[in-house]
Amino acid sequence: MPRRAVLITGAARGIGRAIAEDLAQDHDVAITWLTAEAEAATFAARHPGALALPFDAGTDDPAALIAAVLAHFGRLDGLVNNAGRVHPTDLAAFDPRPAAELMQVNALSPLALIAAALPHLGPGASVVNITSLNARTPPAGAIAYAASKAALEAITIGCAKALGPRGIRVNAVSPGAVERAHAPRPPDLIARFVAEAALGRLALDSEIAAATRFLLSDA
Repeated sequence: MPRRAVLITGAARGIGRAIAEDLAQDHDVAITWLTAEAEAATFAARHPGALALPFDAGTDDPAALIAAVLAHFGRLDGLVNNAGRVHPTDLAAFDPRPAAELMQVNALSPLALIAAALPHLGPGASVVNITSLNARTPPAGAIAYAASKAALEAITIGCAKALGPRGIRVNAVSPGAVERAHAPRPPDLIARFVAEAALGRLALDSEIAAATRFLLSDA
């Protein structure tokens, strides 16, 4: 049986990179990057046959990205919408433009990628959207971000209903705060997250990767 081909957006570092490293053991993996070109090149060098493509979810064409992956692997069996962006929301000086950008990057681009991939996904294919606990517990300082992730969760449910009859599964992984070596948080913020976490610690990106692997698999 041929290796399954999976596209993971925003996977040069962080959660996306952990997912890519995990899946590259036994999948053909394509990743996208926006600013972390060196990290993306390192991933491609570590995994011969892997593909690293530049992609801006705010402006670039999802159909062209899907076409590039198909040209390289000849198939597409899974899609992980991980690329995302965060902006604070200042209600006292609200500017709708950053909020619109968040909605485009965090919700509309994933939806467009699912639509572009759909003609090439067969029964047993799987889509995993990386959302956020903020979709249900929006912080006061990141209202637009939380709204964009809530929209992605609605997209997940709607697409699951639409594509389930075709044998294509659509699910979401919704992490809380995750340790991130590439962009450490202030100690006081970490302490607040830890105090609110059921296990008394931040999540690990490897744990998000394990959940994503399960949802992509036949299991």
